[in-house]
Amino acid sequence: MAADPTTRSASPSKASAGSQTLSRGIRVLEVLADRERAMTIDEVAAALGLHRSVVYRLLRTLEEHGLVARDAAGRLVLGAGLAALAAGVQRDLQQLALPELAEVAEELGMTCLVAVLLDGDEAVTLVSASPRRTAAVSYRPGHRHPITRGGPGKAILLGLPESSWPAEIPDELRAEIAESRARGYTVSHDEVVPSLRSVAVPLTLPGQPPAAIAVIHVSFPRPEAELAERLRLAAANLRRASGA
Repeated sequence: MAADPTTRSASPSKASAGSQTLSRGIRVLEVLADRERAMTIDEVAAALGLHRSVVYRLLRTLEEHGLVARDAAGRLVLGAGLAALAAGVQRDLQQLALPELAEVAEELGMTCLVAVLLDGDEAVTLVSASPRRTAAVSYRPGHRHPITRGGPGKAILLGLPESSWPAEIPDELRAEIAESRARGYTVSHDEVVPSLRSVAVPLTLPGQPPAAIAVIHVSFPRPEAELAERLRLAAANLRRASGA
């Protein structure tokens, strides 16, 4: 049977519209994740630069799939359905890393995490562990920031060839990365979350994206070099456990 030329010519526009809707839905989730607080529809619409009615339709679909929910005041939050999706992301690396992160967190009294490279220019926290016996900073999986900021981001940058760096890296950051490479670790203070400090080292595992292992807290209980040495040991343990 001959193909219907009308149907075939309409397909690209339908695919384009579908791609745009999907992209907008993903951006809604990103906005809610970045703000880390409940938001109104108007706030989400303003953040995306879209009309309220468009955002409302997107939210209805996301709510139906459990990806977005509403709090008691009717404001928007990320839904429990995301947890089921997140559980499958890099599951092998999460399972491999969590015991080691928990050990570091308990030993140092600091939150310990693994962040991985996302889209070539962002660091996303994949898994984290906090000490049980001391007050700790909450730094949940899914937290994203540019690899040009923060200890974990800059540690990922440290492990990448310069040809893979984002464009327009400022000279002061290049100088900082050169200094970090000489000492073997990166540090940050107030770069991603106000008042938080971090120390991080690159983490390279077979079959996994470029990553970093880091500790974060409002203050350092030990000298930076000692924290970095413990992270290097953890990274070595993870490489052995992964068969590298």
